[in-house]
Amino acid sequence: MSNFFEAKVLTVHHWTDRLFSFTTEREASFRYQSGQFAMIGLTVDGKPLMRAYSMVSPHYEETLEFLSIKVQDGPLTSRLQHIQPGNHILVGRKASGTLLLQNLIPGGTLYLLSTGTGLAPFMSIIRDPDVYEQFERVVLVHGCRQVNELAYDKLIMEGLPQNEFFGEQVSKQLLYYPTVTREPFRNQGRIPTLLESGRLCDDLGLPRLSADNDRFMLCGSPEMLKDTRALLDSMGMSEGNMSRRGHYVIERAFVEK
Repeated sequence: MSNFFEAKVLTVHHWTDRLFSFTTEREASFRYQSGQFAMIGLTVDGKPLMRAYSMVSPHYEETLEFLSIKVQDGPLTSRLQHIQPGNHILVGRKASGTLLLQNLIPGGTLYLLSTGTGLAPFMSIIRDPDVYEQFERVVLVHGCRQVNELAYDKLIMEGLPQNEFFGEQVSKQLLYYPTVTREPFRNQGRIPTLLESGRLCDDLGLPRLSADNDRFMLCGSPEMLKDTRALLDSMGMSEGNMSRRGHYVIERAFVEK
């Protein structure tokens, strides 16, 4: 059996001139956990050109959804950005990744910290009822340069609270904190700075960060990952992985290409 399957593109949505998302069919045998990624791509010059992409769609959806930036000279995204409904992409049959609840020490509040397309795995996680069973509160933080890059904000604020299956849990337990760095917005600043200064917690009415209560998942730019990890380490927190649980986990395989 091939390591990939062909998935028909169903919809394409261009958020900005730098950001787009798309949905595809899902092969019945493809399984994954919310928060994981797969290798996806296109056939170029007779060979598969693949990159790691987190699934935006929760594990129970019948279709797959992905979020991507557009890089004009990027080997894959320069081509991927032009896909249309009816086209096909390749999807790797094996999902993987470290952004899993099982890799975290149990705690009270789960912080999902993302920049740019690093939001993708967390869109899957916040639509998974299991996360609300395991944590009292879930805080989704999404950092972008500009307001129009805050993908899925309407779905998060308006759609999810109306969900017939977990809308009540979302309304009671999910806090959404979008922040922008390059233009005026109600929340401004880089995620590590907002955490270290205490502003994020103050804005949300939450207690200051604590290794006893708070757990973290990180996905996004190398700079955000580096600076946030340094902050968490300085607070005595440890990184978790597939072999041991920790206070935080980082998706290292996710590449914005």
